[in-house]
Amino acid sequence: MLDIKLIRKNPGLVAESLRKRGSDLDMEIFLGLDQQRRRIIQEAEELKMERNRASAQVARAKKENRDAGELLSGLGELSARIRDLDAALREIDEKVRDWLMSAPNIVHDDVPEGLSEEDNLELKSWGRRPGFTFKPLEHWETGTRLKGLDFERAAVVTGSRFAFYFGWAARMERALINFMLDVQTREHGYIETIPPMMVNRASMTATGQLPKFESDLFKLENWDYFLIPTAEVPLTNIHRSEVLSEHELPKGYAAFTGCFRSEAGSHGKDTRGIVRQHQFNKVELVWFAHPDRSYEQLEILLSHAEKILQLLELHYRVVTLCAGDLGFGSAKTYDIEVWLPGQGKYREISSCSNFEDFQARRANIKFRPAGGRNTRFVHTLNGSGLAVGRTMVAILENYQQEDGSVVVPRVLRPYMGGMEVITPA
Repeated sequence: MLDIKLIRKNPGLVAESLRKRGSDLDMEIFLGLDQQRRRIIQEAEELKMERNRASAQVARAKKENRDAGELLSGLGELSARIRDLDAALREIDEKVRDWLMSAPNIVHDDVPEGLSEEDNLELKSWGRRPGFTFKPLEHWETGTRLKGLDFERAAVVTGSRFAFYFGWAARMERALINFMLDVQTREHGYIETIPPMMVNRASMTATGQLPKFESDLFKLENWDYFLIPTAEVPLTNIHRSEVLSEHELPKGYAAFTGCFRSEAGSHGKDTRGIVRQHQFNKVELVWFAHPDRSYEQLEILLSHAEKILQLLELHYRVVTLCAGDLGFGSAKTYDIEVWLPGQGKYREISSCSNFEDFQARRANIKFRPAGGRNTRFVHTLNGSGLAVGRTMVAILENYQQEDGSVVVPRVLRPYMGGMEVITPA
């Protein structure tokens, strides 16, 4: 949520950020509501002072046994007007809050302008695209031929956009999860966490999924609980309504969870395979950082996600998202896109974002500076380290062989019981 004081002080900055994002949110509506709110507060305060004076006059009249009927009548009119103003103020406060909850984060100065992913800026790349002497298959073809992935049975059991993992595929999913968590906790110092995979409405609101994106969430019937779309939600809410000490920052958590998304608005996109499913696994990384150093932490977070692909020897590139492609709560985001030879294109496998104090304001997460009395909001950051299913997709497409087998990446073999090659049954 944006700082209302910042909006009042620099409405031009907010309006320019909305323009960059291509947002249709009307800045003039907020300014009009805020001006109306100030007028009501001023009038109500003046009337309350007048009511206090009238109350004192009524008290004196009664004490002196004078007729206070006219005074009481005027006092009643004042009280009625004040009640009307208080009701109007509550209504305007609700409209102001609705506007604030619909306002996306302010775009960081480094973010390039643009309205779609075509305008994203490639920052760097790592490794080389693998060469093939044959036409590489897409992952869903390789996975089903090797009898590791079964989409038809999953469709019978549940529906479209689900999969059964069998044998080597189930083991590889588990291997990837353990490998990713080991790297992030042992080498990068994250606190490993097993969070709830259901959260309440307040948690979803704190991280920005609600109220704007409720249609993309799975809600439990008869409960005001939601299945998490990402572990970012429970991890960020670990410190909701808490005050951390400065020496605790930065503080990082890593978690493997299932993730659940309705994929509203994605009909017809990636309907085959495991790229875009309603249920998928992901290792998520979340940081609570000092506001003065959060962009340094963003670069570190990016390197932590990159490390997984480097160890797996998978070619990728990093792009800076343009303003129009930024997520609702992000001030700046890097996407890591892995090369998929079967599809012949790069696909996003991790997003690393700095939310600055946008989520912390919603969740009321602060820290107390060393030697200081006044608290400040922390900055929150998150990134995938990585999306597990998409990592398997990249392995199946990049490590496939002409005979239909798939070589297991060297770093993953100890997690696969020494398995070096996945061969057709």
